[in-house]
Amino acid sequence: MIEARIRRKSFRPVFLLVLSVLLASSTPAQQPFVTDDTDTTPKGRFHFEFSNEIDWLRPSSLPNLRQNTASFELGYGLLENVEIGIEVPFLTIFNARGTIPNKVSGIGDTNIAVKYNFLSERENSRLPAMAIGVNVEIPTGDTKRQLGSGLADLYLNSIFQKSLSSKTKLRWNGGILFSGNETTGVVGIKSRSTVFTGGASIVKQFTPKLQLGAELTGAITRALDTGQGQLRTLVGGNYQFRKNASFDFGLIAGKFAASPRVGTQMGLSIDF
Repeated sequence: MIEARIRRKSFRPVFLLVLSVLLASSTPAQQPFVTDDTDTTPKGRFHFEFSNEIDWLRPSSLPNLRQNTASFELGYGLLENVEIGIEVPFLTIFNARGTIPNKVSGIGDTNIAVKYNFLSERENSRLPAMAIGVNVEIPTGDTKRQLGSGLADLYLNSIFQKSLSSKTKLRWNGGILFSGNETTGVVGIKSRSTVFTGGASIVKQFTPKLQLGAELTGAITRALDTGQGQLRTLVGGNYQFRKNASFDFGLIAGKFAASPRVGTQMGLSIDF
């Protein structure tokens, strides 16, 4: 009985935190799309994203069959139009029957990011909104268990966003991975070389709470070797069930060796 009371008391602060988060104000989330937007978290505010993606891998990945990536990402508005963030993935890799171990789980490589929105979109202007992002990935994953690359990554991303109408936005990115490699667990380009990335998404708001869209993203090495390339399509969107929170979802299809065959993604985005 005493133990039950202690448990109820220990959960009370967590409950109050979750309740305060769900009652705060918000803006719509960009998740589940990989293509980044130019928006930044308002100064002094936080943005939290959780996503769970399960990918069915290609035969060339054997003995690896599937990978589940649960990502926890927290962004903070450091200054006006400047956002810093950290992302930590928890990976589970499922291997073919008879493989030892049959399944491995653990923390992957940690990603630290800074984004600066230096140009906002203006009415009657042909120029899109523009931002730049810098990402540093720290090798916190266990390389012996395929959870990390063992390399420190440095990535620069250019971000553009244009309103095609009051309810439809076009976003496109172009980036360069200068060092490290492009993997998350066993998914991605494994060679250690300069990697060029690109992507575009189009998202339309169908109701005040629902927006849907599609995107195409890809990556290729400096040698332009499609055998190590990545091409991925995602169709999905998000439903805003609270003023500050949305449920995010997507279906994934991939091509080339560094992409999964198919996948699904579900997540949650919260501003507070």
